[in-house]
Amino acid sequence: MVEVNIQTLSKALRQLRQLTLQSFECYLNANQLVVPRHSGLNPPVWELGHVAWFQEYWIARNPQRSQGLAFDASCPVHPSTLREADQWFDSAQVAHATRWDLPLLSAPECIQYAEQTLQNTLDLLEQEPVDSPALYFYWLVLQHEAMHLEASAYMAQSLGLPFQARWQASETICHSGTTQAVTAHVVAQSWTLGSEAERPFCFDNELSQHTSFFLDFEISLQPVNWSQYIQFVTATGYALPRYVRRSGTELETWVFGRWKPLDITAPAVHLSWNDAQAYCAWAQCRLPTEAEWDCAVKTLVGFEWGHVWEWTQDTFAPFEGFVTHPYKEYSAPWFGSHKVLRGASHLTHPALRRINYRNFFTPERDDIYSGFRTCAL
Repeated sequence: MVEVNIQTLSKALRQLRQLTLQSFECYLNANQLVVPRHSGLNPPVWELGHVAWFQEYWIARNPQRSQGLAFDASCPVHPSTLREADQWFDSAQVAHATRWDLPLLSAPECIQYAEQTLQNTLDLLEQEPVDSPALYFYWLVLQHEAMHLEASAYMAQSLGLPFQARWQASETICHSGTTQAVTAHVVAQSWTLGSEAERPFCFDNELSQHTSFFLDFEISLQPVNWSQYIQFVTATGYALPRYVRRSGTELETWVFGRWKPLDITAPAVHLSWNDAQAYCAWAQCRLPTEAEWDCAVKTLVGFEWGHVWEWTQDTFAPFEGFVTHPYKEYSAPWFGSHKVLRGASHLTHPALRRINYRNFFTPERDDIYSGFRTCAL
């Protein structure tokens, strides 16, 4: 079984890098390698270079790779094949606002760096023992690249590019196609979040376990859809969300550079945590806690998820017994300032569609593929 995992990893790494390069070509073909300075954007060459750098850093340059989670951070890494790699592409060291000022690679040079680092990774993967702790790092770079692939889509959406998301999930299976809200009852109980096992992969914030008790509650089986959200907008005068406009008597949504009719039965998307709270105050309901969401998705028949990332009530925080993993900048810096989202979006690559995955963003973000579902008060 573990040997199959190595073969699966190799195939997935190849496929993801192909998708990353195809996404980069969308920016290249649109002559959009220079983008505005904005907190939700990165220069496309920087994005591609960072993904390649991250993989090289944790695989080819990592002398502690065979140690897995026992990685010793004090051990110096091997040099990069690109002399300026750390000065340009280390997101922990290169402040976001400075990335527009760096003398980065040309587009062809960056593509070559991405292709070279992938080949080095695949060559090393072929040599790994089938039960090697090093496989943790290959899973890590796979998950990381999947995150940036989704980011390439919502950045293109922000810029209005004619983007092709070749990995996009079929929308026909992502929502019920009805405007009617359906709820289910969950009885009072203790519920345990988190996992005790890290294989084949878990991020550090998913590990260890947190048990909480909740009272009986009613939760919607579907996320809030456009019909419901537009009722709120109409009743309160709240602003239409990002990428939605009125055209005569109709509503339209902006999708990768063009306006199209809004499907009112689809889950509402590009909504911030703040938007969700405003809706709940009007509709006299509330967001589920992370534990309630986790319990519902794992126990209720008919619980629909996977079209939008779903905001929860909870602020992003560690579970009891939290231990930082080798990629120490992933979770710990964001505890207390971000809100937890669960699920996946229709533009989340399958490599990242894990039921225990904890996504997290600041509460004002509405450029991401985020929505929410509600619980009765």
